[in-house]
Amino acid sequence: MAVITNQSSDEESNAAVLPDLAEPQIDPQLAERFSYWTEIDGDLDALPADRAQTFRMNRYQTALFDLSRSEYWHDPDTVDAICDIAYLPDGGTDQAAGQCRGHLLDIYLPHEAAVRGGHTTPVYIDIHGGGFTYGYKELNRNFNTHLASRGFAVVSLNYRPAPQTDLKGQLADVQAALRWLRAHLGEYPVNADALFITGDSAGGALALLTLAIENSTDAARAFGIEQASGLRFAGGALVCGVYSMASEAAAKRDGKLGIGYDPSKRAMLEHMLGAEFFAGLDAADPMYLTAEGIVNNINLPPLFILTSSDDFLEADALALATALSRKGADFELSDRKTGRHETLGHVYPIGMTWLDESQQALDEIARFSFDRC
Repeated sequence: MAVITNQSSDEESNAAVLPDLAEPQIDPQLAERFSYWTEIDGDLDALPADRAQTFRMNRYQTALFDLSRSEYWHDPDTVDAICDIAYLPDGGTDQAAGQCRGHLLDIYLPHEAAVRGGHTTPVYIDIHGGGFTYGYKELNRNFNTHLASRGFAVVSLNYRPAPQTDLKGQLADVQAALRWLRAHLGEYPVNADALFITGDSAGGALALLTLAIENSTDAARAFGIEQASGLRFAGGALVCGVYSMASEAAAKRDGKLGIGYDPSKRAMLEHMLGAEFFAGLDAADPMYLTAEGIVNNINLPPLFILTSSDDFLEADALALATALSRKGADFELSDRKTGRHETLGHVYPIGMTWLDESQQALDEIARFSFDRC
């Protein structure tokens, strides 16, 4: 889910998701509750006070927005959960002991798959959203378990949120998780040859960049990955992703200021995360930080792209779909139009899985995926 700020500089800001609010005082009891699915301020001690406050309030205000939705989150009875598996040696929740929560993953299995055994169940790997700084895997548990109920094993990844690391570090975390999965998927009742990837908002960006890394040695090196995991993905489902992440200067230099690129997205992320979040990416900028650049330079697997007419990242999804269409690639686009008195907003199948529209989206993702494995 996108992080919601108290800025309202333009219509593309996250104020499109939630009206501008006066900065609230943090309620310690609520902050403790929110810790189930996100950091609030446990990783901000090394930052200057003003920067720490920016991260703290972005996270807290977003958690307040998710609070009412969290009352509806539940697991289907037909799904089993294996939680908090460390994919790196330091993975764990004991921060005082030097453990890293960002290096954990969960596996959700249809109960039928666990009971029957065998290795026929296809796998979705999910990368949660949150503006690269908000949320852990628990934020997406409701979405993941409902996707699993449709016949998939779902692996939900943590990664270190900013400011714990930058974009290169987050992609490195994803690669570490994928290497763990390559070594261990055979221990579970799943089909390791029928892999899909999904992600929402910032997680959609990380999922698309991961597909680029897995399908191009040049892209991998541009993001500081010497050797990709080698997992072969049969496809992906990208939910309301952000794909305009090139710097405006680099896009101008290389003539990439096309209709599909929106420089305000990079500016919004730099304002929220700091320019240092994009450090060390000169070799990737702009070629692999725009939807058109990735599509034109890499052969991607089939993609299901989801957005809505009141998603503030709709244009990025349409840019990705347009680039894929021009290339003649295999994709489907779901861009649901809301009525005059309706709202869906950003990442609606993630945050509001109980909606009829969300259930239909999950069914569409399942149908798209089963047709391609």
